[in-house]
Amino acid sequence: MAKLAGVIRLQATPGVAVAYAEWRRWLADERRASAHTLEAYGHDLAAFFKFLANHLGGPPGLDDLAGLKAADFRAWLARRAEQGLRRSSIVRGLSVVRGFFRYLDRSGRVHNAAINTVRFPKLPKSVPKALSVSDAAAVVKAVGALSRRPWLAKRDIALFTLLYGAGLRIGEALALNRGDVPAFAKATAGGPAEAPQGAKAGASIVVTGKGQKQRTVPLLPVIQEAISEYLAVCPYRLERAAPLFVGARGGRLNPRVVQARMQQLRAALGLPETATPHALRHSFATHLLAAGGDLRAIQELLGHASLSTTQRYTEVDAERLIKVYRNAHPRAKG
Repeated sequence: MAKLAGVIRLQATPGVAVAYAEWRRWLADERRASAHTLEAYGHDLAAFFKFLANHLGGPPGLDDLAGLKAADFRAWLARRAEQGLRRSSIVRGLSVVRGFFRYLDRSGRVHNAAINTVRFPKLPKSVPKALSVSDAAAVVKAVGALSRRPWLAKRDIALFTLLYGAGLRIGEALALNRGDVPAFAKATAGGPAEAPQGAKAGASIVVTGKGQKQRTVPLLPVIQEAISEYLAVCPYRLERAAPLFVGARGGRLNPRVVQARMQQLRAALGLPETATPHALRHSFATHLLAAGGDLRAIQELLGHASLSTTQRYTEVDAERLIKVYRNAHPRAKG
């Protein structure tokens, strides 16, 4: 058993472990995969090799991988389904395993044609779950009341305002450093920032999204003011290279803290389980579209590589219109 990538343990022979390590480096260097992606891929492969170790009676080697049949891969998928994994997770796992086998083939280590004959499970057509305008506003307004320490309350308000007001993914927001934010709040030499200097109409930030792709996102005055107020009371000295959003001990804020805040808000505001930090991003796009926003512009703001991904939000808006019609039109009532 080889220990790789931090806490990820791979049940495989040394030859497979070396191939995995090189594949991981290739993903990071050539494909510019994020640390989060590498960790997720590592867990998927670890689960696959754990299954094979039980399925084959021992840690698999390169020859074992070459000899796997389509039935072996299907048995693994069936086992994942028995474990109660969501179909989207099963599909991602198969995609990761296929990618690893393609790398093994290109590097001349393993050739296995059977993996390409295994079909992906069909995914149900999903529509992003956005909050209503009033619920999204209530979330941003109420999150500050969950913290007893004023600076943490200001931090949470600033973060949630950024998620909803700019449509950032939670990972994108938490990856921001102090130097990524325009100088609308000046930091003093002693640590905390000075009082807000006033919002700038043309302020924007450069966000690094999936695949290390960068995009420019404008910051509304309300976002600038929220961040300024947070920086003005933050007790830690935030140099340019320091995290913008920090935890109680001064380190980069953990996404689990943000998710826990949202869980508290769901209970306090009576929101559905679909109300997650990522739902604020969906709400950003849906509300822009409902207000007449251009689909191409929304695509750029969200950082979607394909317009078809952004087009899902047109279905969300259509659902809202149908709901309004059913509730309001006399001929739609029973």
